[in-house]
Amino acid sequence: MDIESVKKFLEKEGGNYESTVDSMASRFIEPFVSHGIKIDLIEPGRLLCSFHVPPRLVNAGNFLHGGATAALVDILGSAVIFTVGRLALTGVSVEISVSYLDAAYVGEEIEVEAKVLRVGKAIAAVTVELRKKKTGKIVAQGRHTKYLAVNSKL
Repeated sequence: MDIESVKKFLEKEGGNYESTVDSMASRFIEPFVSHGIKIDLIEPGRLLCSFHVPPRLVNAGNFLHGGATAALVDILGSAVIFTVGRLALTGVSVEISVSYLDAAYVGEEIEVEAKVLRVGKAIAAVTVELRKKKTGKIVAQGRHTKYLAVNSKL
């Protein structure tokens, strides 16, 4: 692919999506990605939920987009931190890593398990695993580290 084609691919000005993208509400990404998630179990330090892969979250190959998967690791990883019950805010992401191990196709039911590894005074670490609900096969494994807002002594 030549440089101009790459530029045109990334800029995506004009076309069918321009008015839709410009009219999206601020902070739309969390509801866009997490709409349709059902909580199956919630307990201190653990969250188990499921969803069917919607068409809005697939890539050109018609399976769950890697960016959507990473966003789920971010959103659900942050949510599980709240389950330990001592924080009003979950802070900011320091690191997110995702290993993509299998594809999840439109309509396929996915189970997501988020677990707290540690919530300290300044740092929290969690894991998030996406599995095919029917077979248990792992789709992706994520790890999320967050800096927690530390109360000032001033």
